[in-house]
Amino acid sequence: MALPSHASRLERIWHYTYLVICGLIFFFLVAPIIVIIPLSFNATPYFTFTREMLTLDPAGYSMRWYDALLTSDEWLSSIRNSFFIAISATIIATTLGTLAALGLSRREMPARAAITAFLISPMIVPLIITAAALFAFYARVNLSQTFFSIIMSHVVLGAPFVVITVTAALSGFDNQLIRASQSMGANQVTTFFKVILPLLLPGIIAGGLFAFITSLDEVVVVLFLAGPEQTPMTVRMFSGLREEISPTILALASILVAMSIGLLTTMELLRRRSEAHRTGRG
Repeated sequence: MALPSHASRLERIWHYTYLVICGLIFFFLVAPIIVIIPLSFNATPYFTFTREMLTLDPAGYSMRWYDALLTSDEWLSSIRNSFFIAISATIIATTLGTLAALGLSRREMPARAAITAFLISPMIVPLIITAAALFAFYARVNLSQTFFSIIMSHVVLGAPFVVITVTAALSGFDNQLIRASQSMGANQVTTFFKVILPLLLPGIIAGGLFAFITSLDEVVVVLFLAGPEQTPMTVRMFSGLREEISPTILALASILVAMSIGLLTTMELLRRRSEAHRTGRG
């Protein structure tokens, strides 16, 4: 935001100081993420910038770590596990979260505030406490070290995002559209799929993407619940950093960064589309 021409000297100093502070915060947040991308193309098995890389010598760069990632059975197995868990958890969390948001949107729903607080509590409670509680529960019913326990745990972590985004989409929903649909002879099922769902779809998709990212990046819960056959890529990356320092981890991290940027861009586009619908510009 530009300063007005009549701004005082003190206001100008504060304005530019504020911009510098924001820039430094942004740099310290983004720099570690940006650094891993060129390091993933390092020709040597070290987490350092070589002289060849700094001088942009082609000999200092290589695709060997991406090749090692895509030809390793262990890495490919963990990647498949991660996507199987994330996709399954996203489908369930999106369905349950959407239904919960629709129910909470009704004014006659009793104890709405308490139910909402309970549903979003996994976002507030420290993750280590949630992981320990889930492990204790699934171990007691002999379901630990199974895909079911991991998927349902990720549903618990992802559903709050869906509830929040769909609730936000419902805040601008015109209930007169439902009455108009029913006055024209449409039943509740037809009204939901023809009227309600299309208007809520941007919020539902955004919530689903949040749930997907949460599941794909989650490591604490799976450390408690995953067995050797369910090991996802986040656990393998964590173990790899402790046991062997290999740039293969950086190659996978770079792919995840690119994927996250794509998903965040999609969510921003969906947010703008949803706002356009609510304001009547869509």
